[in-house]
Amino acid sequence: MGSRPDQPPCLFDFEHVNRYWDKRHSTWAAKILPGEYYVTTHSGEAVSTTLGSCVSACIRDKKMGIGGMNHFMLPMESEFTSGDWMDSATRYGNFAMEHLINDILKNGGKRENLEIKLTGGGKIMSNMTDVGARNITFVLNYLETEGMEVSVQDLGDIFPRKVMYFPATGVLRVKRLEALHNRTLIQREELYQHELEVKPDSGGVELF
Repeated sequence: MGSRPDQPPCLFDFEHVNRYWDKRHSTWAAKILPGEYYVTTHSGEAVSTTLGSCVSACIRDKKMGIGGMNHFMLPMESEFTSGDWMDSATRYGNFAMEHLINDILKNGGKRENLEIKLTGGGKIMSNMTDVGARNITFVLNYLETEGMEVSVQDLGDIFPRKVMYFPATGVLRVKRLEALHNRTLIQREELYQHELEVKPDSGGVELF
């Protein structure tokens, strides 16, 4: 086995994202959390995350190999929900998609070359509202409205997913987790959902 290559520099504004050496795949990777996204221009870097009811869009310019992944959720409706509130809440999903796509284009990608793969949106707790289904409906409607086709999707069901995406090649590896060995993922999504519920009128900027 050859020596570990130097960690590639990250693009501006992504210094806060945790990056690590993935021994299994022999690559540098950026691990994103709920509300984050990451874009890379380097062939030797992947993006990883773990999804419950959240959705990730994995997008790249298939000719340039520039791409990345987001990780987002829409706020849940409540008895106090209004039309204005939901318009604002939906912006969280819009921002998640627009930031990812715009950063790819800003770094040399072209819209006509974009390849899109989707995963996540599982109903991981039977006693919870099916937030995953709402996230799936949103992202599919968003892409249809934008006239963008999905090449691959692994959405829904009841499983959490461990995800590894390689923008340079477009390879998306999804491992369905049959069981959660601890509540970390659920607690992380519950905290994220709470943050969305108390700040829906922000337009979602704080997520990034």
